[in-house]
Amino acid sequence: MVFFLLFLFCPPLMLYAETMPEKSVPVTAPAPYVAPLLIGGESGLYALAKNGRLETLWTGSSVKKIIRGQNYWVLLTGNGIAFSTDCKNWEMRNNGLPVKRIKVYEDGKKSFINIVQEIKDFECYGDMMALAMKDAVYFSRDQGASWKSMGSPSSRTDGVKAVAVAELPEATIFASHSIYGVSCLQPDKKGAVWTEINTGIEKLETTGNPDEVSDIAVAVVNGKTTVFASQTFRRRLYRLDWERRRFDVIWSDKSVFGVVDSLEVNAGAFRFVQDNAIMEADITSLSNNQPLVFAPRADMLAFIKALPNNVPWTPNCIFIANTAKKSAGEQTVGLSELWLVNEEHNPRVKAAAGKAGLYLPVNQAVTAAALDKHLALIADRGLNMVVIDMKDDYGRLRFTPKDPSIAAKGRVFNPVDLDQFLAVMKERCVYTVARIVAFKDPELAKKNGGKYAVWDGWNNKPWQGYYDRKVKKADADANAGADALILPSNDPDYVIERAYVDEQWVDPYSEEVWEYNSAIAKELQDRGFDEIQFDYIRFPTDGDNLAAARYRWQDSGMDKDSAILSFLRHVRARITAPISIDIYGANGWYRTGARTGQEVELLAPYVDVICPMYYPSHFEQTFLAQQPAELRPYRIYYIGTGRTATIARKQALIRPWAQAFYLNVSYDRRYYNKDYVRRQIEGVGSAGSPGYTYWNNSGRYDDIPTFTGAPE
Repeated sequence: MVFFLLFLFCPPLMLYAETMPEKSVPVTAPAPYVAPLLIGGESGLYALAKNGRLETLWTGSSVKKIIRGQNYWVLLTGNGIAFSTDCKNWEMRNNGLPVKRIKVYEDGKKSFINIVQEIKDFECYGDMMALAMKDAVYFSRDQGASWKSMGSPSSRTDGVKAVAVAELPEATIFASHSIYGVSCLQPDKKGAVWTEINTGIEKLETTGNPDEVSDIAVAVVNGKTTVFASQTFRRRLYRLDWERRRFDVIWSDKSVFGVVDSLEVNAGAFRFVQDNAIMEADITSLSNNQPLVFAPRADMLAFIKALPNNVPWTPNCIFIANTAKKSAGEQTVGLSELWLVNEEHNPRVKAAAGKAGLYLPVNQAVTAAALDKHLALIADRGLNMVVIDMKDDYGRLRFTPKDPSIAAKGRVFNPVDLDQFLAVMKERCVYTVARIVAFKDPELAKKNGGKYAVWDGWNNKPWQGYYDRKVKKADADANAGADALILPSNDPDYVIERAYVDEQWVDPYSEEVWEYNSAIAKELQDRGFDEIQFDYIRFPTDGDNLAAARYRWQDSGMDKDSAILSFLRHVRARITAPISIDIYGANGWYRTGARTGQEVELLAPYVDVICPMYYPSHFEQTFLAQQPAELRPYRIYYIGTGRTATIARKQALIRPWAQAFYLNVSYDRRYYNKDYVRRQIEGVGSAGSPGYTYWNNSGRYDDIPTFTGAPE
């Protein structure tokens, strides 16, 4: 019945698809707004009229969400909030919102681009509006004319995902956090604080945390304001029992993994976007205590999928507004997160897809005999890719550069004959990836008196992380390593044993560091590498003295995210080959990058491949170790790969690193074997990711499984 009524009251979508202009048809000038269909793309907002003409309504940034309020229109854009009362005259309403500063370095000169920090979600309720940024929620009572920070629902780390606002009957703001679930705040109450409401929400297995809530929707059902929620990584819908402060499941397909987002409730209908489908159900089932029955909207999906063939961009969101009325209210359709149903068109991503390979230590590639062993393994296991250091973990160049600017900053050490190596790889049809360790660089850190180094603000010298532990004097004398430093303590029987982390870092804010790494990438691309991969593209995280780290190249208004984004933007402008980045497994699992600057959601538009290190040995040993515990490697790689792809909105290919090494931790001691490694690859395959890379620092690959088929 719902499907019939929507067909009756919605515009005939397939009719529009048939009458849409071809890409060669010029876009008409803006006209008084009469179109029943709005489309948000990467360059702006457009209206599709009944005659098939595409009208430009607003340009200047991407449009991610379209909302129609009581007497206004609002766009969530790539540069903040756009507001209009007639859908043709727009103003930006960003007063009070934080700005992200991107540094640009060209021809030896730097400049800056200021953009509003990325907005993760936006909702309105009457004149009230709320929006979510990664580390705070902002609230407005005047239709966005001014914004006030409500702080973060979790002070422990960033990772806000969704937001909503309602009157219950007091003004109430809801927000979801990637790790810590849903919280609410009533700003009119004295001493108002964020309060968690997570009872009833499914938890991530073996943890105490609710799995991420993707969207929160507010609707009037049977005359009562009601709050609903969906989950990002499992197909579940909830209704909030406000009086009892708990969520009740109202629909589930019981899948282990699946995405539900863009939750919409209006005029008697539930609607959401999931993997390759738009689903709809009649909300009146809830009133009759009947289960929700969702059916796919095949007509709407076909229309959205046809759009990229008829307009020169892929839609981010659509809004269908009609004059037809129903007893439950005006029928509208507003859908965002359309990446869930659209295909990726980045040609660099396609070039990097279908690659499975291994990390090849340089010292095992400098002679034909050593290399032949790995080439035989690659052929035997059906692999087609190698990743090899060109600037290694010690900042050493493992090739002889032709560019004198590279030689001026780097040190060549035991280099591979690059031209010969690449010729052999191309002859064998092996895809080549040049690994460049970006910001962990002891060689560059000591150049020019530490000019490029992360600086120690306590001791006025290049910073290096260390850990202190208090030990008995006799034990320290007997067990201290050669690199340990023994310091006195306030107890005569004890000393402080200081162990330095074997890492030295250069400043990620430094545009000269960017230039050096970009020059290396450019030369390696030009000499024949198929892909450029950056590792340690992050800030240092280890040491009791992290608070002493100073970043002297940091310009006013920049944070860790903007440093990494500025660097990637700099590189992207200089090379055309696919760019891949290595990230911590946890940064691909959760929507946060607070310590490292590795926030996948922000980085994905700038790169083509993301390589999470989901090594089971590196997670908490009980994480996803439920029975049967030996399947833990499969679970981590299957769910982790899907989560990272979702957080990245499929803008980048996910090609995980697979653990092909043993680490002396409790889980590995019990379970590490060839099946341990094989199950990781099976997990990646089940997640639909076309690629993976084995890591073993010593080049020992006796544990990798036999050939089971190339990734598709």
